[in-house]
Amino acid sequence: MNPRLAMLLPLLCWLLPAHGEPVPGPIDPTGDVPEVVGWRAETVVSGLEHPWSIAWLPDGSALITERPGRLRILRDGVLDPKPVGGVPRVLALGQGGLLDVLPHPDFAANRLLYLTYAAGTQDANRTTLARARLDGSRLEHLEVIFRNADAKSGGQHFGSRLLWLPDKSLLMSIGDGGNPPLAFDGGNIRDQAQRLGTHFGKILRLREDGRPAQDNPFAQQHGARPEIYTYGHRNIQGLALDPVSGRVWANEHGSRGGDELNLIEAGRNYGWPVVTYSLEYWGPRVSDETSRPGIAEPTVVWTPSKAPSGLAFYTGDRYPQWRGDLFSGALKFGQVRRIDLDGVRVVGEQKLTIGRRVRDVRQGPDGYLYVLTDEPKGVLLRILAEDG
Repeated sequence: MNPRLAMLLPLLCWLLPAHGEPVPGPIDPTGDVPEVVGWRAETVVSGLEHPWSIAWLPDGSALITERPGRLRILRDGVLDPKPVGGVPRVLALGQGGLLDVLPHPDFAANRLLYLTYAAGTQDANRTTLARARLDGSRLEHLEVIFRNADAKSGGQHFGSRLLWLPDKSLLMSIGDGGNPPLAFDGGNIRDQAQRLGTHFGKILRLREDGRPAQDNPFAQQHGARPEIYTYGHRNIQGLALDPVSGRVWANEHGSRGGDELNLIEAGRNYGWPVVTYSLEYWGPRVSDETSRPGIAEPTVVWTPSKAPSGLAFYTGDRYPQWRGDLFSGALKFGQVRRIDLDGVRVVGEQKLTIGRRVRDVRQGPDGYLYVLTDEPKGVLLRILAEDG
């Protein structure tokens, strides 16, 4: 053998695992980014108490959840002073409460709404999914169609974003349960994100009645929860669909640094907490590994943490130069990040400084981007071009 090749062979073997795929390389974390120019924000409605999600209905009205447990209706830019009746009782504790709302794809015909929320007590609570019919300003025939199989304590990491796929299956994120020293089954609860026997730290894929989709990747695996679509997540609070390619994107919280934007693919392991860029809140790294064969590599890593919240894939005509880009909320920095995409490749990133904690970012039926701020007196903002 050529002596030079013999010297390189160990390095080649390390770079090329047995299955022939190269070891993923480290990601350069994103710090501060340039400000977007040529835009302004106008207030649509104010006086919302910790709003969490907004969803539009076919008639142009919108529904807004407030974390303490209220569902509000917005019609023609006016917030109905009376909350929607029949909303389930929620556990408004820490990050918990009434969270996401999403109409059924056939809402115009069936009037079905889907709600995620925290339910239970401080010592035993679960992320829960309910379905009900909206009759005027009241929910009727409400039924719980899914709940986390295991209870946890405390008010952290419920996840709770919902997203319909084109086949009318429903994605639902569930957080890892919380930070150390919160325990489960003899260890840190966050370790359950790597275990297929629980729902913690997962994206689930459900049928419209809450049952697991039949072709889920672990449906036939002994000991695995059949609802699981992906695993190894910390706390996903943004899910978005590219309707042309069918790609699903998610942003999730790291612990101190290490927030991630991920391209979601069925059956993949996204690493948390064994492969991560995050630091513990008290100092050291969560893991010595930032990449590993078989672990999905993040598309973007945000360090320092921006605390990612809502996520929107823009398809409208109001800002043609932004079409095909992602918009990710930032609770910590009071921003929306514009992520300039070329297919699955990020070619740039900018910020729209809102100056308030951004909880949700959505595209409205009018083609504008809308932003909800997470405050005791939160607001709904519309993003306009300066000449718009």
